[in-house]
Amino acid sequence: MNIIERFLKYVSFDTQSDPESSSVPSTEKQLLLGKYLVEDMKSIGIEDARIDEFGYVYGSVPGKAGAPVIGLIAHMDTSPDCSGTGIKPRIVEYHGGDVVLNEEKHVVLREAEFAALQNSKGKHLIVTDGTTLLGADDKAGIAEILTAVEQLIQSGAEHAPIRLAFTVDEEIGCGTDHFDIPGFGADYAYTADGGTVGTLEYENFNAASAKVLVNGISIHPGSAKNKMRNSQQIAMEFHAMLPEHERPESTEGYEGFSMLTDMQGCVERTELDYIIRDHNLQKFQEKKARFYAITDFLNAKYGAGTVEVRLRDSYYNMKEKIRPHMYVVERAMDAMRKAGMDPVAVPIRGGTDGARLSYEGLPCPNLCTGGENYHGRYEYIPVEDMEQCVEMIKYILTDGTVISG
Repeated sequence: MNIIERFLKYVSFDTQSDPESSSVPSTEKQLLLGKYLVEDMKSIGIEDARIDEFGYVYGSVPGKAGAPVIGLIAHMDTSPDCSGTGIKPRIVEYHGGDVVLNEEKHVVLREAEFAALQNSKGKHLIVTDGTTLLGADDKAGIAEILTAVEQLIQSGAEHAPIRLAFTVDEEIGCGTDHFDIPGFGADYAYTADGGTVGTLEYENFNAASAKVLVNGISIHPGSAKNKMRNSQQIAMEFHAMLPEHERPESTEGYEGFSMLTDMQGCVERTELDYIIRDHNLQKFQEKKARFYAITDFLNAKYGAGTVEVRLRDSYYNMKEKIRPHMYVVERAMDAMRKAGMDPVAVPIRGGTDGARLSYEGLPCPNLCTGGENYHGRYEYIPVEDMEQCVEMIKYILTDGTVISG
């Protein structure tokens, strides 16, 4: 199977994860892709391919004795932020300008809004019909990994021992909750979960989630004076006290943010859900402390127990754990150059399975897959960039196999 066939088959599976679910995986439909991947892996010669009780797919390929065992990881689920049901991909030969995704619904991929399109002139873009996400995050990573491994097996080329893992629920921060690191058996690994071709990531946000609960008092509005306490009004006051310039739409690069992701409420009770992000650990702690300070202020103003905040750390910046193992980064950048890329290390404005795995003792930077505009209807990926990423992965597995830490 070539990279296009494999990718289009994978995106035909609806694998959105569900942050409100308590099951593992969070959605049963992820298991359908997992079971298909096992069969696909076996068909290309990965004899021990298997799916475990949590939905994780594992497999291995023997390699050169004495070489480091290299892991390759990608996730099966897609973001719950945009529909993944009934994806209708198509391939567009791109020569510049705008791409009409859906004429009826007036959905247009505009070059003026998405500057990365300028780098894709002369390429073939896989796009959506403008009603769903595409799923390149991270089915492109899975397709590139298995296509590279298939080509290596068929060629008979000498390569490092390979360990493969495809995880569930990465998009809701649970991708490594049940990852079997000892059983995986890699000396180090790479997640193939990045974006623009040529980018390599080994720095990511420190991340936390916050739930703000506001308790009000409901009284008939006709007799509410000095009695009603409208939780919605207090919730808006809470939000207004967070710095306006520290929102995702106002930040870039290493700049952190606090983002309101969901809100629901009535006079009696309102809930606000936030994510908190910063590359700098001190600034990350300061952002979290601000939530407590605002809570204390509003409780002093309206009465104890009016506002409650629940904070939970999600993951931390992997840079601290990668820094002693920079040979892993150097190996990947060398492979990128051999594949014709101009490698550049960029900070992830998000997180990957690799962040948590690095903290748990498995160095795991993040490789590009070529996709753009993840998590939405404007998502696309150039076929030529996917093919280049396949070459990059093969170079990682075949070049410099005597590198060690």
